[in-house]
Amino acid sequence: MSEPVRVRRVYDPPEDGDGTRVLVDRLWPRGVSKERAAIDVWLKDVTPSDELRSWYHQDRSGARHDTFVDRYRTELDDPAHTEAVDRLVGLVREGGPVTLITAVKDVADSHVPVLVDHLDHVMKRT
Repeated sequence: MSEPVRVRRVYDPPEDGDGTRVLVDRLWPRGVSKERAAIDVWLKDVTPSDELRSWYHQDRSGARHDTFVDRYRTELDDPAHTEAVDRLVGLVREGGPVTLITAVKDVADSHVPVLVDHLDHVMKRT
């Protein structure tokens, strides 16, 4: 992706280079005030559905990861998610950095890398 998209945890202090800070979690992070989080936009609809998120977290072994990725990609293409994805693409295209903010402990094994990859594909095809 040619446009700068960063990923940071909400528990890390904001940095000057963050640009637009977009929360990409369905639930507000525990123990974090709105001031401390410094969120500019909260896009709940770019996150996995409650059903998919619950299903994925029922098995912590990692055995469901590949299926989760496939199901989440399918969700990102459905009408319930496309408006929020389009808004995120618009933020990236407006210029300046966009930082995706999440509370997940293991970012690499979460929905966030799938979302970043999806953004890359959407930006290349439009």
